[in-house]
Order: sequence, then structure tokens, then C-alpha cells
Amino acid sequence: MDLTDITGTEFPLIQGGMANIATGEFAAAVSNAGGLGLIASGGFSCEQIKEEIAKARKLTDKPFGVNLMLMHPEVEQIADLLAEEKVPFVTTGAGNPARFMQKWKEAGIKVFPVVAAPTLAIMMERDGADAVIAEGSESGGHIGEMATMTLVPQVCDAVSIPVIAAGGIADHRQFLAAKDLGACGVQVGTALLASEECPIHENYKQAIVKAKGTDAVVTGRIGGTPVRVLKNRMTKEYIKSEKAGATMEELEKFTLGSLRRAVFEGDTKTGSLMAGQTAGQVKEIRPLRSIIEDICVGKEKA
Repeated sequence: MDLTDITGTEFPLIQGGMANIATGEFAAAVSNAGGLGLIASGGFSCEQIKEEIAKARKLTDKPFGVNLMLMHPEVEQIADLLAEEKVPFVTTGAGNPARFMQKWKEAGIKVFPVVAAPTLAIMMERDGADAVIAEGSESGGHIGEMATMTLVPQVCDAVSIPVIAAGGIADHRQFLAAKDLGACGVQVGTALLASEECPIHENYKQAIVKAKGTDAVVTGRIGGTPVRVLKNRMTKEYIKSEKAGATMEELEKFTLGSLRRAVFEGDTKTGSLMAGQTAGQVKEIRPLRSIIEDICVGKEKA
């Protein structure tokens, strides 16, 4: 089965649910470019998410979805909102969405939880997920331990529902590799940050374009909250303090509001420039359609 059979999109590609970045306007732009756009709940209140859903519906007649971070302080209200709005697709992260699954299914919503291990994928299949997104540690933002190359085939072997590969996918070679590993499609984040339509600050985009793969470092690994971001002054100070035994409260001073500073103010020194290891492959800012075609079809055929 191909992901397009489930989503009804032109290409088997889902846009990552990037907090403070994936607005209704951006989700609609991705959907109009042939992928499945997502509105991120991170950084938005429940009321704001409702507004972003309305914006997306105004800007596209194509399928789109919402990514719900299950650690969101308004998670219960947002889960109810998604059912009321009958959003076509919901992806979830940072937890287990089992308690919301029935109401979403009754509303006709297809649910794709993000998983970082085969054991969680098995639980999600049992709880009624339509597919799972197996996200490897190469990805930007919050990560697990397993890399995409090992995670995807093990998840495919563990469940009978479709598996979508995420993490470390930015061109057609990686897309084909994901398909060979058993995935029905891919989820992409970092490569789409460098799109003309992406609402992040120009400084953030240029940081992605100029980055090498080794510039995507992990903070919070010692404390059990690993996050992959581009190396800058903040990450160096954070990692140094973390190794010195700083408390979570002390470390939070580095990250509090840092993603918003990067996204909206273009602060590349103390902002949190969330990005995956594929940043080293992103060389220019291009239209979404061009990026998505290159990943799913290849430059020769696009």
C-alpha cells in the first residue's frame, strides 16, 4: 500500500508537525504542493488551533491534518476540538494517544502516531491507529534512540498497519531507501524549512542552507530529553552546563522561549534552530512543490 492510498494526496509525503512553524497557512501550502500538510499544536492554544484549522480550510481544498503533542497543557480540549472539527488526519507525538482514539475514530479521523520504538508501534496498532510514523534519531526536534535505518524495518516487522518513515529523508535516494525498508511513504521536516513558503525567519533558513550534517547536535541527552538542533552559542553553553551537572531548572534558562526567538526573531545565536542531520543536504531555498517532487519523484523525472 502507498501512503497516497490512505491520504488521497498526490505524493506519499507528510510534512512534519513543527511547533511554532507549521501554521494553517503553511499546512495549506504543503497540501497544495501535493503533500499532506500538518498544523502543529506546539506553540498554539486550543483557540488558536481552531483558527489555524479555519485558515487551512480557506486556503486549500486538499487533505490536511493536525499534529497533537500529547504533553500540551490543553491536550484534552484540543483532542475534543479535533473531533468536533472532523480534521481528516491527526498525528501525535510525545506520548500515547489511546484515550482519544475512540472519539477520533468516531469522527472519521485517521490517526498516525509518531513512534520511536517497535514496542510503541505495537501498542498503537492495538489501540486502533491507522498507521504509524517511525521517526529515527536523525530528525530535528525531540528524538528517540533508534536511527531510521534500524527503526523502520523493525517497526514494519512488528505491525501489520502501514508504516511511514521519518528522520534523515531529504532527497529521492533516501525516499527510495525508506520504501525499500518497508515504509509506504515518508514524513519530512528539515528539507521543508528551506522552502519559500515556510514562515520561519530568513536567518533561520540561511542557517539551514549553510549547515553541515555535523552541525545538527543533540542537547538534553544526559537529562533524558534529547532534542536535535543546529549548533550555536546556546547549544555549546547548554551542553557544557549539562556535562557539568546543571539541574533541569538551570538548563531551562537556555531553552525557555528559544524556539520562538529563532522562528520569529531570527536569533541564530541563542535561539533553538531545530533541524535534523539532513540540513547538510539542503543547499538552497526553493518552492515547496520543487522540494516535494525531488524527494518523491527525483530530479530527473520532476
